[in-house]
Amino acid sequence: MTAATLALSHRLRPFLAAICLGAIGALVSVPALARGPEGIADVAEKVIDAVVNISTSQTVEAKGDAKGAVPQLPPGSPFEEFFDDFFKNRRGPGGKGGGNNELQPHKTNSLGSGFIIDTAGIVVTNNHVIADADEVNVIMNDGTKIKADIVGIDKKTDLAVLKFAPPRPLVAVKFGDSDKLRLGDWVVAIGNPFSLGGTVTAGIVSAKNRDISSGPYDSYIQTDAAINRGNSGGPLFNLDGEVVGVNTLIISPSGGSIGIGFAVPSKTVAGVVDQLRQFGELRRGWLGVRIQQVTDEIAESLSIKPARGALIAGVDDKGPAKPAGIEPGDVVVKFDGKDIKDPKDLSRVVADTTVGKEVDVVIIRKGQEETRKVTLGRLEDPDKAQPAVAKTKEEPVEKPVTQKALGLDLATLSKDLRTRYKIKDSVKGVVITSVDGTSDAAEKRLSAGDVIVEVAQEAVSSAADIKKRVEQLKKDGKKSVLLLVANGDGELRFVALSVQ
Repeated sequence: MTAATLALSHRLRPFLAAICLGAIGALVSVPALARGPEGIADVAEKVIDAVVNISTSQTVEAKGDAKGAVPQLPPGSPFEEFFDDFFKNRRGPGGKGGGNNELQPHKTNSLGSGFIIDTAGIVVTNNHVIADADEVNVIMNDGTKIKADIVGIDKKTDLAVLKFAPPRPLVAVKFGDSDKLRLGDWVVAIGNPFSLGGTVTAGIVSAKNRDISSGPYDSYIQTDAAINRGNSGGPLFNLDGEVVGVNTLIISPSGGSIGIGFAVPSKTVAGVVDQLRQFGELRRGWLGVRIQQVTDEIAESLSIKPARGALIAGVDDKGPAKPAGIEPGDVVVKFDGKDIKDPKDLSRVVADTTVGKEVDVVIIRKGQEETRKVTLGRLEDPDKAQPAVAKTKEEPVEKPVTQKALGLDLATLSKDLRTRYKIKDSVKGVVITSVDGTSDAAEKRLSAGDVIVEVAQEAVSSAADIKKRVEQLKKDGKKSVLLLVANGDGELRFVALSVQ
């Protein structure tokens, strides 16, 4: 290196050092930003004392003998001693060598989370956290354990309200507006994962209005904040320290968090909690209809563009929709001023509407919009066992004369066919006796014993009626035909089949 080159390198050293430090500073700043907003610590400090652990115990009646109940472990297994001691403690008198090896009733314990919404000692949690419990206890953030009573539960939203006697002044939290959440907003989950009480995790709102088919009113907030077993019933906060959801479910092959958790939105929770506190039960609105999805094929058959709304598949004779003139084949597109995009929308908005309220229901019938006024009833939810159906001996009958259409073998209903397929006398139409396994009808799950009541919203009474209607639809250039189909008990549904 020449003297001139050496002198230049010495002069450049401070600049090179500055550039390197700047690069390092940029690299360090990225993880700092990735940690999220500084407000998370403030939220946690503000609300942590309002979050509680829920401890439950339940007596389990054991059946069978101890030998059959003990897991079979390989000799020398590190868990052998643990399982031996565990199951010995549950054997009857005589222990391992006694004559009575029947397992005895024993208690099981479970843990979850909850949060205080009223300083009078009102706690919100999940129903599945306290379901079937003999005893429920609330454990405060400082470890104080207090027995709690169940105020009310709602299985459909998996929510429960508890009450306990406060030993001292409490900290309570308020509900925020979950409708104002945006995708990407930061949220904070606090709870009792794996019995590690007071655990704080943070993430963002990954999705809203998520339907995972866990219940009739699914509309979950999805978040990537770490939620694990034991977090159930715990609160999901926004950065203002308001509860925007109740952590309820996770999707996880391993049982631990993989960044997909679900919370019941506070808009739903607040309404359920108010009713449970007031009545001890839910009083939901009832329209008295059976509904199904408006598929593209059904929409084309009903001249609805674009496909939307909730298709009325059946109307309860004693329900509020009947006197209002709502009929099978109508499509509800607006209820009480709220747009209905799919059947779930209608289920949720009807359930949330006050019993006895008169509402406007906008339907589409034969391509035209109509408005019907309906006074909502109350949805009853009795857990009644279905009566056993007495089996009747089937007598040999003559093979019915059938005709083929749409990949179906069709026959006019007769007494013999009603007996064979157990079809009620009140069901009218044309019975399906066989389905081509390669047809569109098979794909749409039509089966022998189903009864076609209407074709393109016109009643049919014979196989010839169906063939005639299908041929006419083909001539009219229709791509599909809409069938109203009943099962043997008379429950209706719409099915659109291709006529090509």
